[in-house]
Amino acid sequence: MRFGILGGGGMTRSGLAIVLYLATGGSAFAEADSQMIAERLAGAIRYETVSHEDSADFEGAPFDALELYLREQYPRTHAVLRLEKVNAYTLLYEWSGSEPDLAGALFMSHLDVVPVEAEAAANWSHPPFGGVIEEGYVWGRGALDVKIGVILWLEAVEALLEEGVIPRRTIFLSFGHDEEIGGDEGAREVAAIFASRGIELAFLFDEGGMILDGHPLLPDKVVANVVTAEKAYYSVELTARGISGHSSMPPPSTAIGQLARAIARVEENPMPARISLPLREMLEAASPHLPFSRRFAIDHLWLLGGFVKRSFLDTDLNASFVRTSFAVTLVSGGVKENVIPEIAQATVNVRILPGDTPEDVLAHLARVIDDEGIEIKGTDWGEGAPAASATGPAFRLASASIADVLPEAVILPGLVPGATDSRHFSGVAREVLRFVPMRVGMDQVGGAHGRDERIAVDGLADSRAIAIGMIRRAASGSSSD
Repeated sequence: MRFGILGGGGMTRSGLAIVLYLATGGSAFAEADSQMIAERLAGAIRYETVSHEDSADFEGAPFDALELYLREQYPRTHAVLRLEKVNAYTLLYEWSGSEPDLAGALFMSHLDVVPVEAEAAANWSHPPFGGVIEEGYVWGRGALDVKIGVILWLEAVEALLEEGVIPRRTIFLSFGHDEEIGGDEGAREVAAIFASRGIELAFLFDEGGMILDGHPLLPDKVVANVVTAEKAYYSVELTARGISGHSSMPPPSTAIGQLARAIARVEENPMPARISLPLREMLEAASPHLPFSRRFAIDHLWLLGGFVKRSFLDTDLNASFVRTSFAVTLVSGGVKENVIPEIAQATVNVRILPGDTPEDVLAHLARVIDDEGIEIKGTDWGEGAPAASATGPAFRLASASIADVLPEAVILPGLVPGATDSRHFSGVAREVLRFVPMRVGMDQVGGAHGRDERIAVDGLADSRAIAIGMIRRAASGSSSD
């Protein structure tokens, strides 16, 4: 690896860290470092950077205030890296490499969070925007989804600058302001900027994968999910039309009744389950660590694939990994209780398994609904990025960085059911992966978008160390890493 050293004089924080680590056996320093990161994350959570579905509800002031906070916490980063504000609130950093012909690397997260309803906030253990550190956790919106990513990538760059690292490969950081509503003004625009400037990315890392305790496949292991694929996001609108009239003289079925039957057929007839390539790669990587019976089934998918597929249908979470899913999320119809509605509509949110297409979805819905009176219209929100290689340089880079810090971790590729901002970059990035090195228990995962979102303080120093390793390797420009 080729790195330059900037300046000298005095002991850097990194140098002091080494001394403290050796003097204390590591534990005391790790605890202090984790607390420092926790405090910075808690500070970021206190800014209510909420994305609302209605753009009229957007408030820019918290985003501006959060940017100022990040400038204060990471002064070297903001002194050295070029910062460009995209559509006023998305933050795009560029750390120029010494060899501009090398394709760049991008590390992503997002600043925005989902809203918390006033009634729901009262049920939180700690205020959702309080940034409270208590009971060994940092509590609040963004602790998992995903201000922790913003903090970890900035921590890593700040530490590497303190060491005097000069990257060979240009490193970009992109922190979107509207990921929770699709990323059209943030990540999509950043990708368009890259394309217009001829910037090619060797790889990028976004949210979606993490370090899990209690992974369903390997509950007794520490599992690092370096996610290589995601399901595409797609929406379908179902419309039923009738003739309005007085409710005292109803037809055999109203538009709402016709729509209700269509919805029931959609829910009763899911698309077939199958084992996609990303899931197959995850199972094969987990296989050596499984009991014999499960290992035998995975090693003989050609024979026992049906059994393995059925085993994934035991819970809603597991089922999302083996089939394209449908969720009816919006329903509308009617204007008054004694007026028969002329139109009723429902929105079906679809998460498409790699290998299925929007055309497959529409054909399936037309077949199972089997009603010419129901209009079925699809609205694409962008295709998912092609699956990344589980043996490629970006996956190896993450794996080596994890192994440096957590040698006991089992590293798995795989699939994430949700959509991320990374899907906008398929035209400019050779490989798209999803991994932020935060450590989370399975019992905490539901906090993302839910009540009592939180992340454990213990382990944040390890997360920072992995993030440093990832950006260090990316900056080196070495394809072998």
